[in-house]
Amino acid sequence: MRTVEWIYLIFNLLMFVGIIGVGRKNHYFRKMAWGGFAISGVLLIIHGVVEGLRWPMIPAYLLTLVPLVVLFTKASTVAGKFGRVRIIAVSLLVLVYAVVSIGLPLLFPVFSFAKPAGPYGIGTVSYDWTDNSREELLTSTTGDQRELMVQIWYPTNPEAEGATAPYVNKPEIYGTAFNEVLKLPKLLFSSLSQVKTHAIQEAQLSDAEANYPVVLFSHGLHGYENQNTFQVEQLVSQGYIVVGINHTYSSLVSVFPDGRVVQFESEGKEGFEQLQFSYMDKLNDSWVKDAQFVLDEVEKLAAGDPSGRFTGHIDLDNIGMFGHSFGGATTVQMLMDDPRVKAGMNMDGVLFGEKRIPAEGVGKPFLMMSADSTVAGTSVMSDEEIAAMGTTRPEAEKYYEEVYARYEPVTTGGNYWMELTNTKHLSFSDLYLISPLLEWTQGVDARGTQQLVNDTTIDFFNHYLKGQPLHMDKEVGEHESYSLKKG
Repeated sequence: MRTVEWIYLIFNLLMFVGIIGVGRKNHYFRKMAWGGFAISGVLLIIHGVVEGLRWPMIPAYLLTLVPLVVLFTKASTVAGKFGRVRIIAVSLLVLVYAVVSIGLPLLFPVFSFAKPAGPYGIGTVSYDWTDNSREELLTSTTGDQRELMVQIWYPTNPEAEGATAPYVNKPEIYGTAFNEVLKLPKLLFSSLSQVKTHAIQEAQLSDAEANYPVVLFSHGLHGYENQNTFQVEQLVSQGYIVVGINHTYSSLVSVFPDGRVVQFESEGKEGFEQLQFSYMDKLNDSWVKDAQFVLDEVEKLAAGDPSGRFTGHIDLDNIGMFGHSFGGATTVQMLMDDPRVKAGMNMDGVLFGEKRIPAEGVGKPFLMMSADSTVAGTSVMSDEEIAAMGTTRPEAEKYYEEVYARYEPVTTGGNYWMELTNTKHLSFSDLYLISPLLEWTQGVDARGTQQLVNDTTIDFFNHYLKGQPLHMDKEVGEHESYSLKKG
């Protein structure tokens, strides 16, 4: 919960207890009631202006009216005759109402991101880029070219001022997409518009360093470019330019500056059919082309940014890439396909793509991060879960044989594979911050996992893109929260 919310809620509950508990006969009753109403009203206005009103706070908002209700209603004669019953009833009422008033904002919070640990502030700017060399195959209009929304985060002066960037543009559209694509209750995303990032829109690039290494980020299938803000902000604060790609038609949703909204397109494939290698390998080729095109555009910014922000300040000799799920698979393909990418991380992505990791390994610095539940495959899947995917256990087990075969050379050549304990596929994203309900039902520790992911990410890229000492080598082996293998 946010600061003013806590102050307002706690005051209202104390006022509720005080006014109802003290009784009308008390000499100070009317002063207490009017004073409580005035203070609660002021706190409500401050909360609404500074933080914004939201539906989980409705029970707390109603408490502001308690003094008026008590002042303008007649005392119950029954309550006077049965004092003990009155006390018990009021106590139960207060307890139940307090639980509801506190519980709803906690279960449906306006989540926040950890304070960036590095010395830099964070700036951000978005681009609408069109690849005129490629036709968009999934559009309904013939002749459309491949168009991508791209967000870039970059280091700024820590005292930089300006408008704070929203977590996502058009939060109501994203809330609907979460419901329709991921089948999650829309109610969970009702406070997206009030989520604050640490990024300042179009702030000036920091001049503390002549140039900064750049890292591409590719989201998961039906993910979005902001889905790893927890990770992006920490990287930027350590002196990286991060470029997030929204893969149109494969993302949760794409929102363009002119108001156009492009929804996820499944191409008629659902469940197990959508996971087939024949389909996913072909789809991944489009994502690789997206990443290569975006990298081309980044090079143009480095050579001559029309705004002047990035001109000469992007270190094109030190380019990395990381991705979640399908974006992780894209990262591996880019490592093998594009000489510009020097090092890469795959967060829990099956190795889809046209190219296989050769027996001698990727040939570049590579870190695979996996959820223990993901690598466990069908052993942690019930028959009901497998049936819901539209397949059988034998078919699913055969499918995972191919998955594991593609994983085989991951660590070859001195590369790394980290397996995180008690994690799920979406632990490598912002999603579990939305509500503790998601954490509890999935049995995960969202912030604990994010801290481990961030520490590892920064250590990895600091070494391979900045030449700093690598600490991971000392952590190879089994640990309470993870295991780390090195080839």
